[in-house]
Amino acid sequence: MAVKYLLKDKVAIVTGAGAGIGFSVAMEFAKEGAKVIIAELREDKGKSAAENIVRETGAEVFAVTTDVRKEGDILKMVSVAVKKFGRIDVLVNNAAKILQKPVIEMTTEEYEEIMKNNATSVVVCCREVVKQMIVQKSGGSIVNFSSIHASISEPNCSAYTAAKGAIEAFSRTMATEAAPHKIRVNCIQPGATYSELTTPMYTKSVIEALYKRVPMKEIAQPEWIARGVVFLASDESRYMTGEVLVMDGGYRMDGSLPGAAYWEK
Repeated sequence: MAVKYLLKDKVAIVTGAGAGIGFSVAMEFAKEGAKVIIAELREDKGKSAAENIVRETGAEVFAVTTDVRKEGDILKMVSVAVKKFGRIDVLVNNAAKILQKPVIEMTTEEYEEIMKNNATSVVVCCREVVKQMIVQKSGGSIVNFSSIHASISEPNCSAYTAAKGAIEAFSRTMATEAAPHKIRVNCIQPGATYSELTTPMYTKSVIEALYKRVPMKEIAQPEWIARGVVFLASDESRYMTGEVLVMDGGYRMDGSLPGAAYWEK
């Protein structure tokens, strides 16, 4: 029986794919038959990631040094993808950064930097890629990374949570505008996940607290989240747009009190 590749011959751009979840997404895409553009701020990380994926999968993978805060870099990213592979079928907006600081200590400049990197970049990337997809007249899929903290609070990370909430609101409107062109726009909401960005935050006490709070008592590996992105990028989710896929081990839905008993023995 022939193997079914979910993204065979699709051309995908993944931002922030030099490490962490973005790298895992690029790897899973390559395994599913896609041609991948790794858009990464750090040139060495991007090239290394591309080489690793090519070595493991044999797929066509190309790294483009991209600062998603700069519109010119985004335009170059799109241009390189089209020049290299002739089209764009999938965009994954993954690049992000975190600022840990109470609101009353955060400067306006710090807030604006996070919003520019995490939210404005998504708007510009979507705008430019959708323009290309419309010209191609063959539809497409966009997956924007949100977070469970678009829905539940994360103290001392207000700019980050604001950006993730903005991404979800924007994605719904973008999905409505793009739908007539058969271009789908969805979000993914990961919960606690080991990545380059978050692993330093998972101290012993944080891990213990998460295991009490998350019903599945695990912190996700990045490849687990990447499989959800494959689903949203592929025709497996062809009738789904403007939605949010939550992958958090039950964190967001669980309203129980860890360690508490409602009936004392």
